[in-house]
Amino acid sequence: MIKYFYITASSIILAYFAIILFVYFYQRSLLYHPGENNYLNDKISFSYKEIFIDTDENIKLKSWFVERDLEKFKTILLFHGNAGNLFNRVYKLNELSKLDLNILIISWRGFSGNEGKPTEKNLYHDAGKAVKWLNSRGVDNKNIILYGESLGTGVATELGRRNIFGGVILESPFTSIAKAAKIYYPYLPINLILKDKYDSIEKIQSITTPILIMHGKKDNIVPQKMGLELFEKANEPKFNYFPENDDHMMEYNNELLNNIKLFINKI
Repeated sequence: MIKYFYITASSIILAYFAIILFVYFYQRSLLYHPGENNYLNDKISFSYKEIFIDTDENIKLKSWFVERDLEKFKTILLFHGNAGNLFNRVYKLNELSKLDLNILIISWRGFSGNEGKPTEKNLYHDAGKAVKWLNSRGVDNKNIILYGESLGTGVATELGRRNIFGGVILESPFTSIAKAAKIYYPYLPINLILKDKYDSIEKIQSITTPILIMHGKKDNIVPQKMGLELFEKANEPKFNYFPENDDHMMEYNNELLNNIKLFINKI
């Protein structure tokens, strides 16, 4: 009986450590999903230029640039989430392009056919290169609005704490990857094995520019309470849009657009 108990216990322990090792070595495949495609049936209703931003590492980032007037209007620099390609954001760009804005959306390394592998460090580097690309075209940081979507909110938060920008918009943000991961893997020692942390809750108080946080109450991927925590900790001036019926991919309706428009008009 005792022997059977020890064999069973040993098997469980070995299986547990095997799971930990698997998650440790394959965690980036669990976090980044460049091959996942949603929202592919939307027709493009805006004019754009496809450009490639050099990262100085023999990697060029496929990007779309919607240029209206770089001197007259603010420029949104859009960082997408952890899944899909640029075409998956057409529904969003169709609506944003109705506003008086310039828009640059980049695709991360490893996404949209780009070479390279996504990591927290690499995404920060890619985002910084996008800022420099805009700077080289005469767009000052004060006229750039960093816009992060889901995973992209971690990148926008990091850049927002490093420099002064015109504003920061966070859509469906998480407080940190560690806290988000614990929702799905409560039995794993997340803090010990996590490589890419995106610890926004520890950084957001370093952002001194105006910030807008948007998060739907029905988000079943990243709970809205994370957006509420970030908003509570953020510095003034801060604004929010917390609709009752939106899920993780927020509805790009007139109400959301009006909140973005109001935010831009106040900065």
